[in-house]
Amino acid sequence: MRSPRYQQIADELRSRLATSGYPTGRLLPSEANLSEEFEVSRVTARRALEQLRTEGLIDSRQGLGWYVATEPLRQVLSALDTIEDQLAASGVVAERQVLDFAFLDAPPRASEVLGEGRVLEVRRLNLADGEPFARVTVWCPEEIGSSLSRDDVEARPFYDLLARELSIALSGAQQTIGAGAASAADAQLLGVPEGSPVLVCERVTRSADGKAVLLSEHVYPAHLTAFTVEMPSAGSSEAPAGLRLVE
Repeated sequence: MRSPRYQQIADELRSRLATSGYPTGRLLPSEANLSEEFEVSRVTARRALEQLRTEGLIDSRQGLGWYVATEPLRQVLSALDTIEDQLAASGVVAERQVLDFAFLDAPPRASEVLGEGRVLEVRRLNLADGEPFARVTVWCPEEIGSSLSRDDVEARPFYDLLARELSIALSGAQQTIGAGAASAADAQLLGVPEGSPVLVCERVTRSADGKAVLLSEHVYPAHLTAFTVEMPSAGSSEAPAGLRLVE
């Protein structure tokens, strides 16, 4: 007896998943695209997708669509570290692809934080096992940036360059995480729909003398990223950064 049409579609999609036709965490074709490809109604295409979700192979999120199920990349917020280092420690190959490297007049937020009129701006795409997971833009004072090259910032993290190459001792950073929607440019870079949910992180890193030396903005697809905060017991002096309401 011939299988129902939705089951045939589910079998085909399952086969594609098994042969890495759709990379982990990446978006699947939309219901409309699948219904056109298989010449069925959207109801039938959705039923096939729901079958695969029941099996734990795919998932969906409002505003994003259907994607290959995956454990989110987790960043632990308990010490000054980069997510690249944390990914490498877990066996994931982390890469930086520099998109822009330029000295320019500081944007308003960079000028406010760094107290500088001229800055080095580096915009890059971060990849995990070859797949994009973050768009990052970093600003540093021109005085610091003048000692760095495009090859430097593509090969090594800023923290490593400042500490080892420029002998700038870092005291720590403040990171603010909020919800956002993917811009057209970020959507194209990250392989997600425009307007889909993203996590937007701003990090201000300071040197040992208390001066802000780096400002960075990190944009992560919300379905691929999670942040973990260590919570000390009550009464401990090592309390995590506080939660505040956005005004």
